[in-house]
Amino acid sequence: MTHGSHPPRVIGVEGLSRVEGEGSLRVEVHDGTVIDVALEIFEPPRYFEALLVGRHFTEAPDITARICGICPVAYQMSACAAMEDACGVTVDERVNRLRRLLYCGEWIQSHALHIYLLHAPDFLGCADAVELAQLDRGAVERGLQIKRTGNLVMETVGGRAVHPVNVRVGGFYRAPDPASVTALIEPLRRARDAALATVEWVAGFDFPDVTGDYRFVALRDGGRYAIEGGRPASSEGLDVSPVEFADLVVEEHVARSTALHARLGGHDPYLTGPLARYALNVGGLSPLAAEAAVRAGLGPVCTNPFRSIVVRAVELVFACEEALSLAESYEPPDPPAAAVTPRPGVGTGVTEAPRGLLFHQYEIDGSGTIRWARIVPPTSQNQLTIEADLRRVAQGALELGDDELQWRCEQSVRNHDPCISCAAHFLDVTVVPS
Repeated sequence: MTHGSHPPRVIGVEGLSRVEGEGSLRVEVHDGTVIDVALEIFEPPRYFEALLVGRHFTEAPDITARICGICPVAYQMSACAAMEDACGVTVDERVNRLRRLLYCGEWIQSHALHIYLLHAPDFLGCADAVELAQLDRGAVERGLQIKRTGNLVMETVGGRAVHPVNVRVGGFYRAPDPASVTALIEPLRRARDAALATVEWVAGFDFPDVTGDYRFVALRDGGRYAIEGGRPASSEGLDVSPVEFADLVVEEHVARSTALHARLGGHDPYLTGPLARYALNVGGLSPLAAEAAVRAGLGPVCTNPFRSIVVRAVELVFACEEALSLAESYEPPDPPAAAVTPRPGVGTGVTEAPRGLLFHQYEIDGSGTIRWARIVPPTSQNQLTIEADLRRVAQGALELGDDELQWRCEQSVRNHDPCISCAAHFLDVTVVPS
């Protein structure tokens, strides 16, 4: 039944484009009010926690890297951190610096991919990156150049760009020779300059006037911009250890999603990712990245989700600068890995994947066999907030026609760069005796 002067509307997208994985969205409007929204994740569950049980603790970095082809380093670093925590091991600072360099490579390639190939087409009226290349070939070529540099860093440090093979619990199988790391310096300088041009480019986009009311959650790492470690913190004063944070995050299954939904304390939605990192770590940006943020019109906190592309571009500048500094000061760790002896216990590892906070938790026994595993990716943590954004954005744009409203709603989801394949891996197992 139609109420008032506004007929019912349903905006539905069966297959979201320009996101990693398979999902759909639905928005229902009655009498001028959005009454229901859903980001539906229907990609089949991928059972990684179950696959890890019974495997040796040293296998976790290589197994979990297969969760994502875009951010495998994030999974490897979180797995290593958790296993080292369980075994009571602290690695050499030179290992940590090499890990940070590898992680910067992943941030560079992932942010460039998102900005240029997945998100920018939304702001320029293009269906995809191919159409964008016809409109602005130079911009797409610049993005691909930056992404190649990130891949080069990952190949040099990790052994290959997708699912690196040089990472192990305790450090690396071998340290890259100084000449190969020195060879990264010039490409990183060019990428840094291209990243600065990226900030200027995206800052000129036309952004809808939308403000979100976010509970930001990100790592803080002693005053520097957090990447490969730190303490979970929030915009509301939370400051806890990784294991305390793991206890606070309560996940639930909802019928519309093969990804679990996470809440703090079992009731509070929250947001991880670039907007959260920027709000909680802006003082840790390098001077060049901080200056780029100011020129782009960003204040100390950004709550317009559509401007997340600008924040990602600022982080791209930072990652290029940080990688350049680490490459210029590189000293090979010797040995390349700490000795790690298994002991019974539970370990927790938390790092900042390009899309947001990622934590792993494992229980191992005295032989190093994994008894239990928990992996909570950024998209599982962000999904409730993405849906709240979708509701807010749709409600504020009901004057648009159906096609334009659909575009705006899709863009609202892509603002957060959801990695659906990462999120779809829950499993409850009941073993029935035969």
